Amino acid sequence: MTTGRDGGDPAVAGGLARHIPVLAAQVVDYLDVHIGGVYVDATFGAGGYTRAILDQAYCRVVGIDRDRSAIMGGMSLVNDSGGRLTLVEGRFSDIEDITANLRTGPLDGIAFDLGVSSMQLDQAERGFSFRHDGPLDMRMGSDGPSAADIVAMASERDLANIIFLLGEERHSRAVARAIVAARRIRPITTTRALADIVSSVLRSRPSDIHPATRTFQALRIFVNEELREIAEALAAAERLLKPGGRLVVVSFHSLEDRIVKTFLNDRGRTSGGSRHLPEQEQAAPTFRILTRRPVGPDDVEVAANPRARSAKLRAAERNDAPPQDRDSSDLLPALPSLDDMMRVR
Repeated sequence: MTTGRDGGDPAVAGGLARHIPVLAAQVVDYLDVHIGGVYVDATFGAGGYTRAILDQAYCRVVGIDRDRSAIMGGMSLVNDSGGRLTLVEGRFSDIEDITANLRTGPLDGIAFDLGVSSMQLDQAERGFSFRHDGPLDMRMGSDGPSAADIVAMASERDLANIIFLLGEERHSRAVARAIVAARRIRPITTTRALADIVSSVLRSRPSDIHPATRTFQALRIFVNEELREIAEALAAAERLLKPGGRLVVVSFHSLEDRIVKTFLNDRGRTSGGSRHLPEQEQAAPTFRILTRRPVGPDDVEVAANPRARSAKLRAAERNDAPPQDRDSSDLLPALPSLDDMMRVR
């Protein structure tokens, strides 16, 4: 929910940024925050949306973030909330278990702010940005393989697929070949080393984005399983929201927005059938779409916060139809398996 969510904007790899919540007024408006409501800020970050929600009405908020430093940084807001804010370290795809443990009951609203935050980009030791030399990590949390692990153990074919599908890099095969050749000589363990390898095979004009931008984006999304997280969390939101409850999602990249758009379009109309259901059955719509077109920042917000320019907000209201029983993996591209890579290792 902070400035610098990575939407393919070249600036995301750049220098320090103020932590300004993007589209905060619109998020609160679409959540329809009211007295006594229970809301989940599923990507707590620097707490911008949570502050706005708490300020809007006397309500309760559960903030979730897989980044421990974000949770620790939010403790002062917890102390100031008068018992209205609970912070939980975890993945937002686990929102069902988290809210069940907290006994929240059905929710009045859930907000998602997708991508990586400027806080993470600005910390060299996190390894998200090639403009800050540091360990090639890229993990939003503290568990699982790092980007350096993926670069070390993925096959050339898998690397090319990851970089093509998640980075939309047309020259993914050349990048993958260069990485495999370089790692035969020495391990690739720093952001600068990887950026130099990519730059050695991709040329760009001064006005273009850095040649390594798409490769770094792809590895970050893969390491953190970001697209799967989104798909699973959206399906969970469908089950958790009460009738009239609101789902609001801010995305910064076409890959993220495509999943959100597809999910809402699918859940916002009568289904024409599914391979998982008998042909004669049709699932009733579970959401009323509130944003036929995505909402973006106005010129004033972009001027104050250039990294907001690629933000897209989509919102929907839950109705009383039962949740649809569908496989969320249908929303995802066909990627190499992270678990298989780890087993091979």
